[in-house]
Amino acid sequence: MRDFARSDSPAVQRQLDRLAALSVPEGRLGLDTIRALLERLGHPHRRLPPTFHVAGTNGKGSTCAFLRAMLEAEGNTVHVTTSPHLVRYNERIRVAGELISDDRLAEVLEQVLDAGEDLNPSFFEVTVAAAFAEFARVPADACVVEVGLGGRFDATNVLEQPAACAIAALGIDHERFLLAPEAGVPTVPLARIAFEKAGITKQGASLVTLSYPDAAEAEIKAAAMRMGAPIAMRGAEWSMSATPTGLHYADRHGELALPLPTMPGPHQAENAALAIAMLRHQDYISVSRDAFATGITGARWPARLQRLTPGPLTGDREIWLDGGHNPSAGEMLAKHFQGERLHLVIGMLDAKDPSALTGPLADAIASLTAVPVPGHDAHPAEAFGATARMAADVPAALASLPDDGLPVLVSGSLYLAGEVLRLNRELPD
Repeated sequence: MRDFARSDSPAVQRQLDRLAALSVPEGRLGLDTIRALLERLGHPHRRLPPTFHVAGTNGKGSTCAFLRAMLEAEGNTVHVTTSPHLVRYNERIRVAGELISDDRLAEVLEQVLDAGEDLNPSFFEVTVAAAFAEFARVPADACVVEVGLGGRFDATNVLEQPAACAIAALGIDHERFLLAPEAGVPTVPLARIAFEKAGITKQGASLVTLSYPDAAEAEIKAAAMRMGAPIAMRGAEWSMSATPTGLHYADRHGELALPLPTMPGPHQAENAALAIAMLRHQDYISVSRDAFATGITGARWPARLQRLTPGPLTGDREIWLDGGHNPSAGEMLAKHFQGERLHLVIGMLDAKDPSALTGPLADAIASLTAVPVPGHDAHPAEAFGATARMAADVPAALASLPDDGLPVLVSGSLYLAGEVLRLNRELPD
């Protein structure tokens, strides 16, 4: 499945059309293509400022948002590349604090696509190469890079000397790719996921992690040992706890009393602590307690338990948006809405488990309306149970709900989340 994109800029759209035409040989794994492409571009990945590389099943994007906010609060300029985009492709490439302009995006995409025309690179390989080429061109103090899928074979894994690497929460997702049969890899599913994520480990760079079940933890520790990377695992090298009034963090450098994140969800305190641990287990950039506190409360990450503002789609109704689509996301949403009733509007790709959200949220769901995911094959209403209804789109789904004061959760796909933000005119900036 290709990650289609559209732009109002004709110059950008010409390059996005070229991106959409790319195809990847089925089953191709490895970093040979992205390395060859970067070589033709002058190895921009070797000319980046201190880089923070983040993998994980859930929470890696939020961790990147906290990293950026904390680094910027200290006065640093920061490059960031994350995926997927929600509304505009430009969201994938943030240059020294600002989304890449249409003019520069068109130029750098054309440069990369021309350089790799005979290499048959993927959409994501071109995107990563374009981001690194632009980051190498524009000075900045730090760089934050989110893994796209997995870690071991992800195009971002060409990074050679990151300041620190991290692994956020683990769960089962992208099974077709991350659990594909292969000799010499773990067979226990979560251990295999951990093995793939830990593939970003680099010699000499701290590997900063949360705590995990034993089998997954063993794979991460083994990866650190193989690569000669110091490991900083929650519960051993650092700790955190959250109360209703604040976040407490501690490691060998001392203790920090900090405010709670303003991003909704109890899991965000853990993501913020992981970002703090990354910054405190590296030797390139110093970040103060005040910058940690400012970053925690200032970080934003759209479509992750985001309460939509009143707009053309929502009116004045309480509507929450989350792009979650796996069981871990379902459990997080269930914790957030514990004890409440809600209307669920769900659009989920047909390759995903339809019970991933509805199972954990079962006690909260007052009604369930399924909607298509624009541009993608999605589950029909019957996949979500006998009481589920189908609507033509999100506006139709919202219009069909009773005016009973219950909140609405729109979830199931980041592609759907992007469409919702576009319709409500809440463009990520």
